[in-house]
Amino acid sequence: MFNIVLHEPRIPGNVGTIGRLAFALNCKLHLIKPYGFGEINEKQVRRAGLDYWYDLEVYEYENIEEFWQKYPMNDRHFFATTKTNRVYFQAEFKEGDFFYFGREDAGLPQSFLEKNEQGCITIPMTNNARSLNIANSVSIVAYEALRQNFANFK
Repeated sequence: MFNIVLHEPRIPGNVGTIGRLAFALNCKLHLIKPYGFGEINEKQVRRAGLDYWYDLEVYEYENIEEFWQKYPMNDRHFFATTKTNRVYFQAEFKEGDFFYFGREDAGLPQSFLEKNEQGCITIPMTNNARSLNIANSVSIVAYEALRQNFANFK
């Protein structure tokens, strides 16, 4: 279906929650190291992911360059950021797209956003919040992509 890319995630419970969502939507989960915690098999990750974690299609990469060697940059890579005005529901998503989410404490590096400015998307907020929880953000974008492509997955 879709590809969820977490760049240097910091909180194991968020990774587990996102893994559970990825399983529910039949998405692949790509995790880019280094993590802000130990190993991906930590108890906190498994607890949030419940028993779905073992059936999830999850891949780990030592760094973003290793990931981009396997999945070169193109117009099907979307970067969630607060540093753009293009809202996520203005993008046209297709099966196989890549949705990137950055560290909980820093977001995605500016260099990623500059590589693909047309792929930057944001989730609008009507108050002065700095950002949303990463698991909520992944859910919002992934379900919009599903909504746009639902007829393909029935």
